[in-house]
Order: sequence, then structure tokens, then C-alpha cells
Amino acid sequence: MKRRVLVALLLGSAVGGVVRLEAAEQPGEIKISAKKFEYHPNKVTVKAGQPVVLVLTSEDRIHGFKMPDFGLRTDIVPGQETRVTFTPDKPGNFSFFCDVFCGDGHEDMEGTLVVEA
Repeated sequence: MKRRVLVALLLGSAVGGVVRLEAAEQPGEIKISAKKFEYHPNKVTVKAGQPVVLVLTSEDRIHGFKMPDFGLRTDIVPGQETRVTFTPDKPGNFSFFCDVFCGDGHEDMEGTLVVEA
């Protein structure tokens, strides 16, 4: 009887550890939409060392998404989700911006990624 209890406790502990490990490795999704001359939200906060998936959509035309501090660059096409996965490895405030000219006001199309320690 004691042996069965011990085996059950060990198995339960191992399974619980695996579930916690898998949950910790799943990247969090953050949705960001783009439209002429703005991102929404334009400020995103994440934790350093935790994987993130940016789910980018466009409401009106092709836009760009560039975040040089993390080497990220992609196009955002209307009617499609663009998914960018990365792990921010340093705390601080980092700019992202549109690098596909979308008209007057394009230069104001930017946002901030806040990475907390």
C-alpha cells in the first residue's frame, strides 16, 4: 500500500512538473493592428526572457513592421495574420515602426515595446 502511494505521488509530481514546464514555454500572443498612421495598441509590455508571438493585422493596406533592436522586420498584409515569434532578452523601451510608406503621417506610425525584467 505504501509503495502504491509513493508511486502515485511520484507520478503526480512528474506530470505536474511537465504541465508547468509546457505552460512556461508557450509564448504569449499579443495582437497589434495597423492602419493609416497608427498601431493599436501602440504600447506593449512584456517580460524579458519569455517568448512572445506578435499577431499583426492591417485594417486598410500593406504596412511594414520593424523593430531593429530585436532584428524584426515583416510586412503586414490586409486580410492576413502575420505572426512574429521572438524572445525579448533585455529590459528597456524599444521602438517599432512602419517601414512601408503609407502616405502623409507615415513618419508618425510607431509604437513602443516595454520589456520588464
